Amino acid sequence: MTIKRVLVTGGAGFLGSHLCERLIERGHDVICVDNFFTSQKTNVQHLLDHHNFELLRHDITHPLWLEVDEIYNLACPAAPGHYQYNPIKTMKTSVMGAINMLGMAKRCNARILQASTSEVYGDPEVHPQPESYRGNVNPIGPRACYDEGKRAAETLFMDYYRKHRLDIRIVRIFNTYGPRMHPFDGRVVSNFIRQALAGEDITIFGDGSQTRSFCYRDDLVEGLIRLMETEGEGMHLPMNIGNPGEFTIRQLAELTIELTGSKSKLVFEPLPEDDPTQRQPTIARAERMLGWRPTVPLREGLARTIEYFRSINLSDFRAPTPNY
Repeated sequence: MTIKRVLVTGGAGFLGSHLCERLIERGHDVICVDNFFTSQKTNVQHLLDHHNFELLRHDITHPLWLEVDEIYNLACPAAPGHYQYNPIKTMKTSVMGAINMLGMAKRCNARILQASTSEVYGDPEVHPQPESYRGNVNPIGPRACYDEGKRAAETLFMDYYRKHRLDIRIVRIFNTYGPRMHPFDGRVVSNFIRQALAGEDITIFGDGSQTRSFCYRDDLVEGLIRLMETEGEGMHLPMNIGNPGEFTIRQLAELTIELTGSKSKLVFEPLPEDDPTQRQPTIARAERMLGWRPTVPLREGLARTIEYFRSINLSDFRAPTPNY
């Protein structure tokens, strides 16, 4: 195997830190870049002694000069509680960050992967969502800073491919969970676990019938690596990576209560504006082109995530918004 110089932006985050671990294990030289807006140094502290790991505090909205062979561009707040806290910064990270990383990839002739999102599909009118679906996104809503920022980043990646024949990968990540989630990120899994462990009422927005598809962290990162490393026709086109198993939010809440042994009750609040009612990926392309399919069922992955939440001290994490 060829040892590569790999840059991971957002590398100290929930997914980025695990990706760095996997790349280090494979023997690559890994540069982790993060501005620590939503991530924790503790996520990568155990990697600092590795000879093939380097940590750099940097905000990718500003230019960065490095010599690399591959770039995983994961940098961007990805949870509502984080990306809505500073929506202008979120949009800048998606757009200016993509421009800076694409410029580096062009200069270095590096392969570059963009961590896009299922949010590019908005509140979908097609279910489940194939990569060919163009989405139903409100460009002026409270979620648009993230949804439209990621859509713009995809546009930039495709234009660099068409104009400069840059070697790109675009992955549309569906709901992902697991150890190292930020407990105050506003995601439904972390909210439910935190509330259940504290014995508080579990807050469900809407009637709980809206659906999500939950992919465990390890499965997702395996998909990212396979997408980056697979050769072939059409690899530049967007690809869904997620778990096609669909659950209602109420089912998730009830399973969380069961696995934590909590006495929490369910309470219902109005559904936030533009919150999608359905989310489920079609993963036929990933199965066919990458040989990838998730392997960790929700019950097993949720149990591991609850174990992680029991092991951390919530006071070590700062809430990103005044809402917590």
